Amino acid sequence: MPEQNDHHGRETETAQPITVNTERKLGRGPVICVILAAVALGAFIVTGIRTRVHAEETLTTTTRQDAVLSVAVTTPTAGAAAQEITLPANTQAFIDTPIYARTSGYLRKWYADIGTHVRAGQVLAEIETPELDQQVQQAQSDLAAAQANQQIAQITADRWTKLLAKNAVSHQETDQATSDLNARQSVLSAAEANVRRLQQLQGFEKVYAPFDGVITARNIDIGALIQAGDINSPKLELFHMASTDKLRLFVPVPEVYANQVHNGDHIAVTSDALPDAKFTGTIVRNSDAIDISSRTLNVEVDVSNAEHKLFPGQYAFIHLPIPPSNSSMTLPSNTLLFRKEGLRVGVVRDGRVQLAPVQIGQDYGAKVEIISGLAPADQVVLNPPDSLAQGERVNVEKGDAE
Repeated sequence: MPEQNDHHGRETETAQPITVNTERKLGRGPVICVILAAVALGAFIVTGIRTRVHAEETLTTTTRQDAVLSVAVTTPTAGAAAQEITLPANTQAFIDTPIYARTSGYLRKWYADIGTHVRAGQVLAEIETPELDQQVQQAQSDLAAAQANQQIAQITADRWTKLLAKNAVSHQETDQATSDLNARQSVLSAAEANVRRLQQLQGFEKVYAPFDGVITARNIDIGALIQAGDINSPKLELFHMASTDKLRLFVPVPEVYANQVHNGDHIAVTSDALPDAKFTGTIVRNSDAIDISSRTLNVEVDVSNAEHKLFPGQYAFIHLPIPPSNSSMTLPSNTLLFRKEGLRVGVVRDGRVQLAPVQIGQDYGAKVEIISGLAPADQVVLNPPDSLAQGERVNVEKGDAE
């Protein structure tokens, strides 16, 4: 190639052309690099595919496992626990009696006020009865007249009877004399009965205590007009008495516990007014019939109250023991399922749930008594969801958890 001058007049050499020898072979280094790169790419692809497949398999397994409900279970406890129920009671005096006057008059004096403890036969009040006294005198006079009439009739009848024996008088006249005697005797008996009646009313001028007890009310005072009355005239009540040495407690026992009531049993009695005191009562009788309106059994419990710590009308409680049943079992209350078919519990058998119908007895609050429907070895689901279905597969996480 000819030499060329640059702009500055200097000479430059012409570059030689590059030629490729097509017959020359590549070295071993590049080939190994290409192979290694291909192997690495293949391993990366295979590893990615395997990771994706494993992730899909893991997801499928986890999804299947999560689809199975995990539950905690417990087993029934043999035998029900003893229970004591507390029921309210109405406290009444063993004898509670209003005292009325049986004769009319004016109150002369009273001897007992409220809170006074009196004995049977003790005088409580005296009543003046001037009108009754006059009636007694009149009745006695009538009695004397009747006695005189009866005597003359007796003499006449005897006389006519003797004359009849001599045929001096007729049978008709004798019968009339005898009949008059019978009438006079009847009038005499009536007069005697009237005198006794009025004298008995005079006996009511003094009001006596009918039994040992305490005066709980006094409704009269000196000079008050007293009229004979009865329970239909409550304003005429003179005194009110109560016998408090023994008290009656009337308890409405719910129907479910009625079979636990036995006459003669001793039970504990308490009152909120005496929190530290406990009394012993005796079941003396019950109505032997369930009240259809309240579904309760009326039970009478008698309590000795010699120290007079309890008062009539006081609010009290009886503690009725409920004996345990050896043939039953107990379960936590949070195992029950309330379905339209009835009460159910979920029992796990061979990894699946069986909804077993059960019958409960006593309700202890946190636990209930199971009378029938379960075996002692059954695994019962705790806190079952409302959606728990018959035959559903479950996983048991733990046991005996409440």
